[in-house]
Amino acid sequence: MATGATTTPGTAGRTGAGNAGGAGTAAGGPALPAPRGDLSAAVTALLTGGSPDLPGGPAVTAADPYGDDLQLALYLAYELHYRGFAGVGGHWEWDPDLLRLRRALEERFLTALRADTPRPESAAAALDALLVEPVDGDGVSHRLQESGELWQLREYAAQRSLYHLKEADPHAWVIPRLTGRAKAAMAAVEFDEFGGGRADRVHARLFAELMTDLGLDPAYGRYLDVTPAPMLAVVNQMSLFGLHRALRGALVGHFATVEITSSPGSRRLARALERAGAGPAAVHFYTEHVEADAVHEQIVRRDVVGGLLEEEPGLDADVAFGAASTEFLEDRLGGHLLAAWEAGRTSLREPLPAPPPVPAPA
Repeated sequence: MATGATTTPGTAGRTGAGNAGGAGTAAGGPALPAPRGDLSAAVTALLTGGSPDLPGGPAVTAADPYGDDLQLALYLAYELHYRGFAGVGGHWEWDPDLLRLRRALEERFLTALRADTPRPESAAAALDALLVEPVDGDGVSHRLQESGELWQLREYAAQRSLYHLKEADPHAWVIPRLTGRAKAAMAAVEFDEFGGGRADRVHARLFAELMTDLGLDPAYGRYLDVTPAPMLAVVNQMSLFGLHRALRGALVGHFATVEITSSPGSRRLARALERAGAGPAAVHFYTEHVEADAVHEQIVRRDVVGGLLEEEPGLDADVAFGAASTEFLEDRLGGHLLAAWEAGRTSLREPLPAPPPVPAPA
């Protein structure tokens, strides 16, 4: 386990020249966000060619594992494996000092997750519990369906965009780590998430259309600066599980949880958007998930989880942890959203601009 990360000025890889695989910059990526503390400030400074000094183990250990600073620093490190940031060289993805810091951040986050997540008896018990819909549910989708206002739905979409604009990408990391029935089923579900071969049906694109319908900017990463730590933790968990082969069981448990809970939640969100007067593209994103994820739930439970545990029964506890920790982080996010909205304030770090006016009919 990494206990810290330091750098030495002049370390190879600090400039674009001579790096294996080229050093292209992510010209079309999102802008780097403002730091939220010493950890994220150090990562930002490194990526922009400033100070090469990265914090050591004591600074990481002292940080709140679910707080803005650690979660943003971890998000910055992970995003280099996806689309990167505007003006940041591609060589940073594999910078050894940054990877050492990332490992320390991951250990802090993962240790907290393991300590704070309830431990189900088994993967089957964890997933069975998700199949029971509470009669008097009071989660975010229930509240939005019953009484959600358009500004709350816009805030919800803005922060969820950090995942949905790269929907299914974090889960694709696990495919090379599966075999047989689990691999075939996982690839089949991912194929659907990526539009079944049709660009206009890629789920990330459908979410971009939802954002446009709600008067939001659909640019990738546009709302990172205003997204609070509870949502960053949800997205970071996917990357943490996906990027580590040792956590393949946890990723499968996470994915199963998402698919099992998606269909009923999407139905409620579609109704919430209809009631709030959102346009057809916004509603369509969720109605699409009602149908697709109802089918995916069965495939994932039977073939992805079942196939993995048939071949590697020793991963049962990991699958259970992945499922339970996903629920834990989603509950934290839900608590944050509802507390803010019930107090009549924004759930974001700053309020969104008002949506543009709808043109009058000609």
